[in-house]
Amino acid sequence: MTERLEKEDYYFDPNGLMVFTEAYHLKRGYCCNSGCRHCPYHKTGQGDLKVESSDTSTK
Repeated sequence: MTERLEKEDYYFDPNGLMVFTEAYHLKRGYCCNSGCRHCPYHKTGQGDLKVESSDTSTK
């Protein structure tokens, strides 16, 4: 089954390349290790990945 991309999942950069957003990566649920521009997953140094939130609001 192929997932349908939503408008919030990507945008086109000035060079015309499709860029996936952080929202898309979080929906996908894993890192593809391709060095994506908005990847929310970061290596922990032990081969594991953790999600690093981009939420900068203070409560």
